[in-house]
Amino acid sequence: MSRIGKSPVPIPEGVEVSVEGSTIRVKGPRGELSRTMAQDITVEKEGDEIVVRRPSDEAKHRALHGLSRTLVANMVEGVTDGFRKTLEIVGVGYRAEKKPFGLTLNLGYSHPIDYPAPEGIELNAPSPTVVEVSGVNKEVVGQVAAEIRGLRPPEPYKGKGVRYRGEVIRRKAGKAGAK
Repeated sequence: MSRIGKSPVPIPEGVEVSVEGSTIRVKGPRGELSRTMAQDITVEKEGDEIVVRRPSDEAKHRALHGLSRTLVANMVEGVTDGFRKTLEIVGVGYRAEKKPFGLTLNLGYSHPIDYPAPEGIELNAPSPTVVEVSGVNKEVVGQVAAEIRGLRPPEPYKGKGVRYRGEVIRRKAGKAGAK
């Protein structure tokens, strides 16, 4: 058995879960998520827990078992607490500004970059050099954070660019210089 897959997902207070065939819907205080699971994997609601089962010990089923359980757990966590990624902007003149549609980023290019917030995602700029991405769907939060980081990835010589909070950038020495 998969060690992750065999542990049930507890349903917290205030969260509604409904399972229809291979589709699972989770509704909580922060929003609602639904997902269609793999065809062979069965998801059942037993009391105040969600149990994920697989039909056999085939390699394909073992791989999907732990994945499916983790996806369900992330849905439950998303509608109760939500997910958040924090990005830091490093560089002279590099900054972010919150707008009604999303963010405007000045990242050293000749023009500002407008980044519209996708549906269900909240973009915040508590300071000009910090951007917070939050939402209920973990995959979308991570994708939006990666897209913003991709607009100006950190470079190894001066460390300028957009990075995740806590990300370590390995620095390079640069030119030795003429004497």
